[in-house]
Amino acid sequence: MTASHHRRTFKMNLYVPYAHIDKMGFVYYANYLVYFEMARADMMRQVGTPYGELEKKGVMLPVIEAHCVYKKPAHYDDHLEVNTVVTDIKGVRIRMEYVIKRGDDTLVTGYTEHVCLSPEGKVLKPVPEIRQLTEG
Repeated sequence: MTASHHRRTFKMNLYVPYAHIDKMGFVYYANYLVYFEMARADMMRQVGTPYGELEKKGVMLPVIEAHCVYKKPAHYDDHLEVNTVVTDIKGVRIRMEYVIKRGDDTLVTGYTEHVCLSPEGKVLKPVPEIRQLTEG
């Protein structure tokens, strides 16, 4: 992660469900993006603003870019920790970085970039609920 030490790290734990495994016995690669999404939702709950509440206030955070680096595979019933850091808010763009670990092993790193939009598709400045994600 490129985040400096003062950035707040959010942690989410999960056990890999059997449904997420491919024929080789590994977590199917696209499921890591699902884990990123689960971690984002959990992060919003941790700061007291579930994503559904943001949507009710008219703020959407669509993903405009996603990237994963796969280092080691995860398997059925592995206990994973997903660490999420909001590393940058520039204008209307928000970058979140992720590290997925199994114990001390880093399995996947990646990031997503988002933009704040109204339900009608109008670009919005990030609301205070988003800005608080960067405060340590």
